[in-house]
Amino acid sequence: MIIIGDNLVPFEELNLINSIEDIQNTKANSTLLFFYNEELLKYSYENELSSAIVVKSIKEAIYSNSLNAKYIICEKKLAKKIQKIADNYMYDSKILAIIKSNDELENIAKNEIDGVIYKNLI
Repeated sequence: MIIIGDNLVPFEELNLINSIEDIQNTKANSTLLFFYNEELLKYSYENELSSAIVVKSIKEAIYSNSLNAKYIICEKKLAKKIQKIADNYMYDSKILAIIKSNDELENIAKNEIDGVIYKNLI
């Protein structure tokens, strides 16, 4: 299970961006974190940048995976649905459910979701 944002477990740095211009201010080889945006998604795909996309629908998750997102991030309820699709189609992207505390880890694991990300990072 992937755990991003926990004090106990070391995790990779994510850089929250809102525009292509914001990418210039990020460290090299870091993962770009952004809310689903077709322009940013296409740019990160074309430039082979690592990305973590916050999605609100299954359709956005499908596009994110197709354009090589490293992580697809969503609310827990949606994560269950997307994870089933990801498993069926053998997505390369990992599905991360948004959590508020480590009290939610067990439930996420029982639902066989790839991992979690703490809400305070988004």
